Amino acid sequence: MAGSVQVTGLAQLNGALARLTTQFNLASRTATAHASHLVEAAIKEQLSKSSHRRGTPTPSSPGDPPSLVTGTLRRSITVAGPHPLGMGVWEARIGPTAVYGRIQELGGVTGRGGATALPPRPYVAPAYERVVATGALAAVYHQAWRAALAR
Repeated sequence: MAGSVQVTGLAQLNGALARLTTQFNLASRTATAHASHLVEAAIKEQLSKSSHRRGTPTPSSPGDPPSLVTGTLRRSITVAGPHPLGMGVWEARIGPTAVYGRIQELGGVTGRGGATALPPRPYVAPAYERVVATGALAAVYHQAWRAALAR
């Protein structure tokens, strides 16, 4: 029967538990990789909501994602990882590498002498929150762990 374990002694129990631990660790790594790419796609979708030509005023309002101009910010969204943090614990980092990515997300003061105040135009947090709210991240992990149990 798939997913069943028959144990006849302590050594066999230890072996079965070690195999299960290995399977769950691998499943968690795979799920983290898949989940991080779901978030990456959602962030890039946020950055595609509006656009305008270079040199023209942005149509995005404060609080909305920044408008697409050259595509540099959207192309800079990358996934780093997954990296192990411990047995069964994995981390991936998803975000922009463009130097202005943070100030677009959080807002702030920039320019000579802090002459320009940019309002927040969040795109990372809303994308992540949307993916979580749909249940997609939980589903990725549940599916991976179910598959690990079925081996």
